[in-house]
Amino acid sequence: MLEVNRIKSDPKLVFTPRTFIFGGKAAPGYFMAKLIIKLINSVGEVINRDPDVRDLIKVVFLPNYNVKHAQNIYPAADLSEQISTAGKEASGTGNMKFSMNGALTIGTLDGANIEVREEVGAENFLFGLNADQVVKVKMEGYHPSDFYHGDPELKATIDLLNSGLFSHGDTELFRPLTDHLLHHDDYLLMADYRAYVDCQQEVDHAYRDPAHWNRMSILNVARMGKFSSDRAIQDYAKHIWHVEPFGAWLSNGKL
Repeated sequence: MLEVNRIKSDPKLVFTPRTFIFGGKAAPGYFMAKLIIKLINSVGEVINRDPDVRDLIKVVFLPNYNVKHAQNIYPAADLSEQISTAGKEASGTGNMKFSMNGALTIGTLDGANIEVREEVGAENFLFGLNADQVVKVKMEGYHPSDFYHGDPELKATIDLLNSGLFSHGDTELFRPLTDHLLHHDDYLLMADYRAYVDCQQEVDHAYRDPAHWNRMSILNVARMGKFSSDRAIQDYAKHIWHVEPFGAWLSNGKL
């Protein structure tokens, strides 16, 4: 929504066209997750029809996202968003699969992002609080509404969600989401918001230089060898299952 506001307010804005692809599913009783999916689709309906925006931004949602769908997305993506809150360990192997297929990553220092960064280096885009900072912010007392009142663009984005623009005039439909962000925000999304936006500006700038972007992408792929399935299975066999490869048994004359 931030990009929509910016484009609307400045028709001459230099903006790299993007397609935002979301994939996911929610359990029947997971109200908030279902509401997020509703929001994504509702935002897509409005943006994809808006003549001022639709040639610059597209929003696509893949229902019932699974491995079969992912096989088509991994090689098609330029940027992988792995933006779980640091310390939640929610960033898993999806970012590895994106990286192996040439996508750069914008992400926090969480979960598998840390492992990837150790191998790849700084050829990706880092933002947000680290795990220690998350703990410190919560211990000192976190007030997400302070970020809402202190950042005009963030405030405009939240207000837009409650304006009814994406809900056929219903100003209450998405209020459970915005109320949670303003008064609870368990994942410190409001605290990470500005860093995320600024990092996306870095992504935009980098993508306008094809040679620079392609170099980062190639290095990303070249340095991802550690995350091959062969290496992973060998480590599991040695350190978790404590079994020897079948070939080793044959060579030892045990069969």
